[in-house]
Amino acid sequence: MEIFCFSPFGYEGALVKVEVDLRRGIPAVDIVGLADSAIKESRERMRSAILNSGLDFPPERVLINLSPADLKKEGAGFDLAIALAVLCAKEKSERKILVMGELELNGTIRPVKSVHAAVSTALEKGITQCIVADENAREAREPWGTKRMKVLGAATLIQAARQIACEDLFIEKIESCEEHGLYPENSICIEGICFPPVTEESDFKFVRGQSRLVRGLQIAAAGGHNLMAYGPPGCGKTLSLSKFSSLLPYLTSQQSQAVTRIHSVAGLLPPSGAIIKPQVRLPHQTASVEGMCGGGPKCMPGEISLAHKGVLFLDEAAEFRSSVLQMLRVPMETGSITLSRAGRTSVFPADFQLLMSANPCPCGNYGSAEKICLCSAHAVDLYWRKFSGPLLDRVDIRIRVDSVSPENHDVARDTEESASSSQLRMQVAKARAMQKKRQNKLNAKLTASEIRDYCAMTKDAEELLHAAESQFDLSQRAAAGCTKLARTISDMKEEKIISAKSMEEAVNLRKPSGDGSGLI
Repeated sequence: MEIFCFSPFGYEGALVKVEVDLRRGIPAVDIVGLADSAIKESRERMRSAILNSGLDFPPERVLINLSPADLKKEGAGFDLAIALAVLCAKEKSERKILVMGELELNGTIRPVKSVHAAVSTALEKGITQCIVADENAREAREPWGTKRMKVLGAATLIQAARQIACEDLFIEKIESCEEHGLYPENSICIEGICFPPVTEESDFKFVRGQSRLVRGLQIAAAGGHNLMAYGPPGCGKTLSLSKFSSLLPYLTSQQSQAVTRIHSVAGLLPPSGAIIKPQVRLPHQTASVEGMCGGGPKCMPGEISLAHKGVLFLDEAAEFRSSVLQMLRVPMETGSITLSRAGRTSVFPADFQLLMSANPCPCGNYGSAEKICLCSAHAVDLYWRKFSGPLLDRVDIRIRVDSVSPENHDVARDTEESASSSQLRMQVAKARAMQKKRQNKLNAKLTASEIRDYCAMTKDAEELLHAAESQFDLSQRAAAGCTKLARTISDMKEEKIISAKSMEEAVNLRKPSGDGSGLI
């Protein structure tokens, strides 16, 4: 019988084969294979767990090898695998089993991290059986695909040892996919796109006086575009951006598997198991570069990877360190981040949608008609220098948010028709359905060649784009951003060719004037 365990490192990790040799000599337990202190201490834990469980510990000298030998192994997740390998050392079988769990001295099995990642890797290597702690059993049954994993959850070592020989006790996981109940029964499907139910806290119907910002968020959700909102304190930036997730559909099974694996490696997987909703990460302004991009001895994921296929929301973005903001540029472009630690490299997915909110100046009153800005020109300049040109060039939507004055607040509340999240989703679903059918990716991710293929526009729209390039001195990336924005707006209208009206709105969102007036 071949017993495997999992050594977590970065996104990929590695399977480790646990081999046991019983030989003549003074009874002792030796562990080789570049094991750390926690694994070496497992000699005493697994010996006590075996004896306290009423099982027989081999009287011979025990040699335990963890291969590959040149891979450093860390953590207490090897305890159960080593104990079962010792108990089954004399058994001759061609079965391959993944085993993960930490042992207490009385034989109780404790849950460990990275079980989802371990099972996914084991399935790729052709291993279809695993033994884990009861608390990890649900997590082990989550990976999707054509292959299936048979899972045995055990609470104690004696339970795992007595049941390992009986294949019938392994529970075959239930296949999960869009066609077989990946999404809850209360899901809302529009144009073949499934959305979670709208909660009262996340509904846009409670946002008043910020129709332009809400429209920008709707377009951002439809095409996956990055967005920045800036304005005085209390104008509703954070309130509106915090409701953005209500416009996003469920993850596909492939996306969910990647997101779930990342959270499993980080030890942040919820009790419900698989993650099917886009995650919204809201790091604090004191976050370090390592906290954002990931790192540490085991290359743990950072905030940008935890936001994979979801949203990274930087509230009061100007308060973040410049190094943190500049670090976002490459992941925004590539959708991944490469971490190198101690001669090993791991590539984490980091395909996130960036939302930022900021004040117009340190005091927040710059440009306000009702309040006086107390900041010097130099202070305002230093404040905005944190947002470098290359970073802002990757943000397709920039919206100035103005406060609703007290005398107009009641009027705006009574007269402005506030669209709910359910209503806003209609156009989001239409646009995403068209993108899925046309290029099977969001418009924000289109390459230069794909823009030429999929972003046909009318002559008036083309002339308007050229005029905007001259008037605003747009870079090539900015012009491409306007085109992709216009493509999304046209998709929301179910237009196959980009119209001049769609291009005008796109340019105003990319390079907005103070009142949002048009360019035509």
